[in-house]
Amino acid sequence: MFEKPLGMRDTLPFFYNQKKRARNQLSEAILSYGYSFMDTPLLEYHETVGRVSATLDQQLFKLLDQQGHSLVLRPDMTAPIARVAASQLKNAEFPLRLAYDGPVFRAQQAEGGKPAQFEQVGTELIGDHSSYADAEVIALLVESLKQAGLEDFVITVGHIGYVKSFFSDVLKDDETTMDELLNYLYRKNYVGYREAVKELSLPKEAEDSLLQLLHLRGGEEIFGMSKSLARNQSCILAVNELKQLYKLLKQYGVAQYIHFDLNLISHMNYYTGILFEGYAPNLGALLCNGGRYDQLLPTFQLNASATGFAIRVERLVEALQKHEEKDTRVAVLVDEDTHGQGIQKAKELRQQGYQVLLQHVDQIPNLQAFQQHLQKTINLTTGGESVE
Repeated sequence: MFEKPLGMRDTLPFFYNQKKRARNQLSEAILSYGYSFMDTPLLEYHETVGRVSATLDQQLFKLLDQQGHSLVLRPDMTAPIARVAASQLKNAEFPLRLAYDGPVFRAQQAEGGKPAQFEQVGTELIGDHSSYADAEVIALLVESLKQAGLEDFVITVGHIGYVKSFFSDVLKDDETTMDELLNYLYRKNYVGYREAVKELSLPKEAEDSLLQLLHLRGGEEIFGMSKSLARNQSCILAVNELKQLYKLLKQYGVAQYIHFDLNLISHMNYYTGILFEGYAPNLGALLCNGGRYDQLLPTFQLNASATGFAIRVERLVEALQKHEEKDTRVAVLVDEDTHGQGIQKAKELRQQGYQVLLQHVDQIPNLQAFQQHLQKTINLTTGGESVE
């Protein structure tokens, strides 16, 4: 009788307060860059947002409204904001700088520690197709994480165009094999990738090229390596975009947080260019991600490019590893004779900005335990003493 639906979690007071604090700090950083926060409904039509969300259909929470329309709980925030940008904001001044904070829902098939509901804070920069926009959102992502109190993290940057163009050229447009290898890269199963490549009936040069792709991870030195491995103009253009991006990130002063990985693949299939993921030590899961998605807005009949990021708030709190802080509330203890006096005292303290508990002593099973975690106790009972 106490079980929750699969993947759902309760947020207890301490973790709730930590999330609220992190959320406020992220929001301050985002607002300082001139972004405007907005919200969208928890429920969207499956035919619109559900189909373009890039979330697997079996991970969508689906239900029917009274008219028989198929609805979904929003699985991400990017697709709903794209819908708004293409409708209510289509005549607004571009580029748009929008931000959001809210829960998203992705159904889990088995209990494996993965949440079915989690909170994201993120941004969408719509209507700017340049490297300046990509650099801005990455720099803002770094600034947001730092302002939330996180210092030790890395943002891994790749380019989906490089990987797909490279595979298309080497594998001669063999889409089945491309999908298999992309899946290995997405799951970061590099052992499986190597074994799959060796099992292919390919010329030695093509096999060596596919294996060399795994070495394109590191600093700016990979630009030269990737160009020598590139086979077509699309790959070269992708590398040039990364070089330009890195130049701009140096100007922002965030280059020390950047790591390049040209094997990077996202589960969000609407990314078209630069993409990135953020990790923190001892977290063991993705902290944040984002990238350029120039083909999403045209599905809503808006010819505009876009880029953005999303931060998983619960994981950020875990990465911060903050210890439980002392309760800052003040307790006013009263008995039958001093209850009226206690009401006035509590009112005065609240007006001064304190969080005040008004508590009758007869209802406290263990007075010492009750006082232990509070910042201060003001005892108005007969013979009572204030305790700091």
